[in-house]
Amino acid sequence: MEIKHFNPAEFDSNDGDGSGRGTGGNMRISTLLMLDSAREIAGIPFRINSGFRTKKHNDAVGGSKNSSHMKGYAADIATDPETQSQVIEACKKAGFRRIGIYRNFVHVDNDPDKPDAQWRGGY
Repeated sequence: MEIKHFNPAEFDSNDGDGSGRGTGGNMRISTLLMLDSAREIAGIPFRINSGFRTKKHNDAVGGSKNSSHMKGYAADIATDPETQSQVIEACKKAGFRRIGIYRNFVHVDNDPDKPDAQWRGGY
């Protein structure tokens, strides 16, 4: 299948020194296909805040030791009050089982090692 709405560079780890360049290729195809489907369902552009993360970047942002970002199963999508519910509903319809809702973004992942969950974050 073809990914229509994203390119791998959008998922590169933002290590701050350029060392994460090219790491977006570590994203799981299942996650990319679901994101592409969610984008199609929502009918609005998605801006990816965080895709794949190196351990260095994950540590720098205070990510979980077992972060799904480091396994290529997760993405954070930038949202605003006008688009957040639209993004959440589209991600649910696309099959994401894990959704974290934050003030300015939505975390989605399909990590097979973690239980289904929906939560609200503090930042």
